[in-house]
Amino acid sequence: MKRFFSLKDFDFNHKHESEEARRRWRSAVTIVRNRTRRFRYVPDLDKRKEAENKMLKFQEQIRIALYVHKAALHFIDAGRSVEYNLSDEIRKENFGIDPEELASIVRVHDIKRLRNKGGVEGIARKVSVSLDEGVLSSSLATRQKIYGLNRFTEKAPKSFWMFVWEALQDITLIILMFCAAVSIGVGIATEGWPKGMYEGLGIILTIFLVVIVTAISDYRQSLQFRDLDKEKKMIIVQVTRNGSRKKIPIYDLVVGDVVHLAIGDQVPADGVFISGYSLLVDESSLTGEVDPVSINEEHPFLSSGAKVRDGLGKMLVTAVGMRTEWGKLMETLSEDGQDETPLQVKLNGVATLIGKIGLTVGVLTFVVLTGRFLVEKALRNEFTDWSSGDALILVDYFATAVTIIVVAVPEGLPLAVTLSLAFAMKKLMNDRALVRHLSACETMGSATCICTDKTGTLTTNHMVVDRIWICDTVQEISGTDKSNYTLEISERVLSTLLQAIFQNTSGEVVKDKEGKSSVVGTPTESALLEFGLLLGGDHDAQQGQFKILKIEPFNSDTKKMSELVALPEGGTRAFCKGAPEMVLRMCDNIVDCKGEPTVLTEKLLEKTMKIIDGFTSVALRTLCLAYKNIDSNASAHSIPDSGYTLIAVVGIKDPVRPGVKEAVRTCLAAGITVRMVTGDNINTAKAIAKECGILTHNDNAIEGPEFRSKSPDEMKKIIPKIQVMARSLPSDKLNLVTHLKNMFGEVVAVTGDGTNDAPALHRSDIGLAMGISGTEVAKENADVIIMDDNFSTIVNLAKWGRAVYINIQKFVQFQLTVNVVALVIDFVSACITGSAPLTAVQLLWVNMIMDTLGALALATEPPNDELMKRPPVVKGAGFITKAMWRNIIGQSIYQLIVLLLLDFDGKRLLGLTGSDATEVLDTVIFNSFVFCQVFNEINSRDIEKINVFKGMFDSWIFLVVIISTVVFQAIIVEFLGNFATTVPLSWQLWLLSVAIGSVSLVVGIILKCIPVESTHKPSHHDGYEPLPGGPDAA
Repeated sequence: MKRFFSLKDFDFNHKHESEEARRRWRSAVTIVRNRTRRFRYVPDLDKRKEAENKMLKFQEQIRIALYVHKAALHFIDAGRSVEYNLSDEIRKENFGIDPEELASIVRVHDIKRLRNKGGVEGIARKVSVSLDEGVLSSSLATRQKIYGLNRFTEKAPKSFWMFVWEALQDITLIILMFCAAVSIGVGIATEGWPKGMYEGLGIILTIFLVVIVTAISDYRQSLQFRDLDKEKKMIIVQVTRNGSRKKIPIYDLVVGDVVHLAIGDQVPADGVFISGYSLLVDESSLTGEVDPVSINEEHPFLSSGAKVRDGLGKMLVTAVGMRTEWGKLMETLSEDGQDETPLQVKLNGVATLIGKIGLTVGVLTFVVLTGRFLVEKALRNEFTDWSSGDALILVDYFATAVTIIVVAVPEGLPLAVTLSLAFAMKKLMNDRALVRHLSACETMGSATCICTDKTGTLTTNHMVVDRIWICDTVQEISGTDKSNYTLEISERVLSTLLQAIFQNTSGEVVKDKEGKSSVVGTPTESALLEFGLLLGGDHDAQQGQFKILKIEPFNSDTKKMSELVALPEGGTRAFCKGAPEMVLRMCDNIVDCKGEPTVLTEKLLEKTMKIIDGFTSVALRTLCLAYKNIDSNASAHSIPDSGYTLIAVVGIKDPVRPGVKEAVRTCLAAGITVRMVTGDNINTAKAIAKECGILTHNDNAIEGPEFRSKSPDEMKKIIPKIQVMARSLPSDKLNLVTHLKNMFGEVVAVTGDGTNDAPALHRSDIGLAMGISGTEVAKENADVIIMDDNFSTIVNLAKWGRAVYINIQKFVQFQLTVNVVALVIDFVSACITGSAPLTAVQLLWVNMIMDTLGALALATEPPNDELMKRPPVVKGAGFITKAMWRNIIGQSIYQLIVLLLLDFDGKRLLGLTGSDATEVLDTVIFNSFVFCQVFNEINSRDIEKINVFKGMFDSWIFLVVIISTVVFQAIIVEFLGNFATTVPLSWQLWLLSVAIGSVSLVVGIILKCIPVESTHKPSHHDGYEPLPGGPDAA
């Protein structure tokens, strides 16, 4: 018996749960009315496994095909390979290569065929594109017609009628339809036409209404998930078109596009390498090979779906969509649904438990009703005398018992979670947060800590050079007239500075049709390039003077970018820029006022550090710019790591975002600790953290190297105090997250934008990738993408996470109250009077009120600010709280007392006489019961607070559901009596029904004044006290 009512099988982690646990809870769900609908958004583990095996097989085929082709090239002359004939349509559009031939070159890495075609320049000529100018906008439609669209074949979405069909798969509704058909047949035979068909037809019409409303709700959900899925697949690609660099959606990519690739990007189509430096790609998603592949002139093939691990480069697109191997792989993988969330699993358990109880009560009700009927028949000595009327009574009993099971098995309970999450995800998408995994939205309600980046999240990410230290002088740029700004330095120093800015950059200066310049690149690169333009520099002229020999792109480990160039007059020069602590250790000299290198003495170094500290103390990001002339004896393509000459220290301003301070204050009030984790200088980090309200004491800031040196025992002492971690590596962020989770049981949300942030995003409870500055690798490992990179959006996400949890609790409280009352009243009445006061049609209507309509009303309520004035939802806390049990039991007792009193003594109390007294009383009971649920639905809007009307008129869905329920109830009672077994009521009895229902509000107020002790009293290691419960809590 204990095992029968156990919910242990439904314990579930929100992330990285084992397949065993997934299978365990699925097998524990035994009482299900409609398995198709219940598990619609739960992945089929067998199909998922099949898809994984299919993917592995496909990857193996790709590897084998490449190896076989390479081996064959040793024996087969390239001239004897397959020939492709150009169609007239291709010739007409001035293209010189067949789409299949072009696609096959990259697919099988056919280097001989590529060289026979003239290399990448030859391919560019054949697809009518200039590698410098890129594709012309006027040719886009033609290219899509000839070479295809960059889209994959996807499974057609379900139509509305498919959802209707799935709603009809409910086994209890099928049984009721059978009962209705029998009832119609027997009824017509005994009572004639049309009277004999009313009851059966009433059941069928109610089933039709339930199915249509359910299908509409499910179809709307599917549309929301479809929109979210489109957003998740959207990738922005940088291309050169019409001679300028621009960003486009991945779906707009065409053959011939020149694509710019950087660290963390996903290769958006098949293509051929044009140019680049240190380009490494990870093709494991396509071939299964874990070792990164170096891309260069000797190995120029780039495959769609690969990730850029390091370096930067440009590629020419040769195949898109279904002509790529990635497209074919995506076609083989079916959409297998989102991973289930802990709340969905938990409510499946609750639904199963209630279903078992309901099934037992339903069977007992049928046994009691049938037993009484048979005993009465035997007492009248009519046991052997059976008529069609007796058969109709038994069919009615059976239909009532089945309908009790319909009401008792809360099919909508787990589905309400999906409805609430879908609604929240749609709203969050409008608020610039794209939820990739359903569980993240739910888990965010339990978040106790947010580890956030600084740049772009707490700050605007719109950077400008504020001041510069050069030639032993600090010169301010902000607040000056920028139309004719000049630095007070010699021409030689200015020339060296402009070279360092325009040569050693991953950004680009582009010009529009009017000749107006704009900068493309990261915010830091943009700030430097804009400063260079302000000083009168010419980006194109600088780029044309020097030949780039090698580039080492910036990454979060080295914290610097270096470049090697050939000088016009001969010789080579290396440029380096980056974090002061990285660049200064490489410098032996410093540029003097004449532009000559001077030894960087200890005294000068100390002065430089003071300048840097001065910049960082006013929240400026600091960069050092340096160069080194290399003699002819040195390695021509080796970038040195010492012997540089310091040119300048640049201070870049990145203002704090408006509203961040208020957002941080909201988090602290909500029991969420905010920690800043940044690679910036500790003084800059402290200044920004103080401005944001994160840092309360200087001792609560630490640098990454110091953090890494701590022992586990020391970490246990310092981690609770850490508010700022500066000069950190991605590995420091990962360690901090791991310790917060393992040592302190925190629910940790982490922001990240770089490729190296992927492990921390994956390890955290909620990984938050930046939508603007984030790489595709970071986004792929995240649970939520913050589209505007704004910290305030993260706080909004936490608010919605809490709202989802609270909304489901409201719905469960409401539904369990209806369940208890419906089950008890029908069972008790059946045992004592031999009849159930609520008929099959009435119970089906009640089921729709509490199931689909109840979920719509309560599970989709928007969040309010009060939610962020209470502690986070405790991880592992019991879902049904003591306050909920208080409300459920109290409301159930009130409703049962009133309804049973009416059932047993209603005729006397209401003074009902006449032949229709029983029908009138049953209608009053039904009407009162429905209005009790209507007012209890309003009551359920807040579990703790007395004022349940606050914000009600802002929730239009709730109002529509309540009004629709009342209107349709009136129609059922007044006009559909033949089908619903009701009779029209007088205005006095209508008033009585509404009054009985409205007393639920008074009962609710009384119940909420009864104090209940909180089961979980969270104590936070950071020292804040949880906010009080009871009526003052949200």
